[in-house]
Amino acid sequence: MSLIEHRGERPVVPPSAYVAPSAVLCGRVILGERARILHNAVLTAEDGEIRLGADVVVMEHALVRGRRDHPAMIGDAVLVGPHAHVNGATLHDEVFVATGASLFPGSVAGAGSELRVNSVLHVNSALPPGTVVPIAWIAAGDPARLFSPAEHEDLWAIQETMDFPGTVYGVPRGTPMREIMARQSRHYGDHAHDRMLSTDRML
Repeated sequence: MSLIEHRGERPVVPPSAYVAPSAVLCGRVILGERARILHNAVLTAEDGEIRLGADVVVMEHALVRGRRDHPAMIGDAVLVGPHAHVNGATLHDEVFVATGASLFPGSVAGAGSELRVNSVLHVNSALPPGTVVPIAWIAAGDPARLFSPAEHEDLWAIQETMDFPGTVYGVPRGTPMREIMARQSRHYGDHAHDRMLSTDRML
């Protein structure tokens, strides 16, 4: 495994947890008891934190990202499936995140909810407990409404009010891509100062 100090913050891995040799924990990533982080999963706390509860499994190639205003908070007994993307989201206990599902900053998945294959929980959206988002569908709003991929215009009416560019990039809608990417380049440039930690001590 790769344990990386980022902006002075280090991962915390309890003895009961397992982190695969090819997985990456970067920054303030706090694993719960019996957490399982499988091959090529990346948990990166950019300038916020990631906190996992007990008995959480993060499967192969999943990405979990913590942010300053939107930490990634994952409750107990949660599955984050292969190639899933949990970005600045809160997942309550017993949430199921299937292969390729995406949760965006400020979103909340209520206890016992399911995001099925390639589904999306949009920025600042709240999925009520026990809700199932079907394969490739999108949940948006607070409380979230469910949209099929064919319902783009209806989805946009909700999505436009959710402030994706402000939430994710800290800029108003319409900001030129060149400006957004210059900001992103500076932000991620801080990784040049990261420090690899010894894996023979669980921090």
